[in-house]
Amino acid sequence: MEIRHYSQKDEQAVVDLWNRTCTVDALDVRKFRRQAVLDENFDVSLSFIAEEEGRVVGFILGTKRKFPYLDRGLEPYRGWINVLFVDPSHWRKGIGTKLLTNCENALEKLGCRNLTLGAYSPNYFFPGVDREHYPEAAGFFEKRGYLAQDEHYSMGKNLHGYQIPEKTLEKKQALEEMGYRFRGFDYVYALELLDFLGKEFGGGWKRNALNAMQKGTAEDVIQLVLDPDGEICGFCMRAIDGNPMRFGPIGIAGRVRNAGIGSVLLDIQCYEMCKRGIYRMYFVTTDEPGRRYYERHGLEVFRTFMLYRKNLKEGSENV
Repeated sequence: MEIRHYSQKDEQAVVDLWNRTCTVDALDVRKFRRQAVLDENFDVSLSFIAEEEGRVVGFILGTKRKFPYLDRGLEPYRGWINVLFVDPSHWRKGIGTKLLTNCENALEKLGCRNLTLGAYSPNYFFPGVDREHYPEAAGFFEKRGYLAQDEHYSMGKNLHGYQIPEKTLEKKQALEEMGYRFRGFDYVYALELLDFLGKEFGGGWKRNALNAMQKGTAEDVIQLVLDPDGEICGFCMRAIDGNPMRFGPIGIAGRVRNAGIGSVLLDIQCYEMCKRGIYRMYFVTTDEPGRRYYERHGLEVFRTFMLYRKNLKEGSENV
């Protein structure tokens, strides 16, 4: 059995093995290529293949930023294990350990002091480890020093025949009587929206809206709320990864939170999706407070992920 670096000729074999092992996360070559090999931070020195008699039996992908990511910058001491899988017929032969050790050592040589499983922005495959569907993975990483952090939840809702609840319509009317306006995106608000998102929520949100504007889809996927002075105070969008069913992000300015604006905006976006023939909405990750909030709006958890992290050096917990 040989451990070597990934080569482009391995692409189809890796995808085929992925689909035999990560069975609830099937993908095609185009998705793998887009989110792994064509990611700007892809580094072949952090990607390893386990090969036996000319057959790919294991794969690991690690990442360290080469290019700054918005307001997060280079995160110079942070690394990621994006994905690791081994052919089930070759489990308990030490292959996974060898792949992980090679990748960890390579990341440490590049200056990483702590590692995160999945949860790599913007092109993560997983927001953590799904311990229900991949219990062996959770046990494997825990034995090798990865510590569980917080749970995150994927949630969704059926939109067939969706109607805005009467309670929401009453709240919307009350807000409108106060001077608030709910409306779809218009390019007259382009610069104001980008400034609003950058200041209120950070570069990731700004990037999502900017991408939609550049692609000419913003008017279809973005909903806004204007305050009585005509300034943007609320934002919601969908399809940030090109999937029309993907909901979010959604956010309200700190100065007007707790007024029920977000709940109205959520229901409006769901209705707009239904009108367009999009009969399912979902998002990939939210935390525990978010889960409780969305459950009150009829969403259900369909997957749970645990975030794992490992410190490679003492005192690197907060780096």
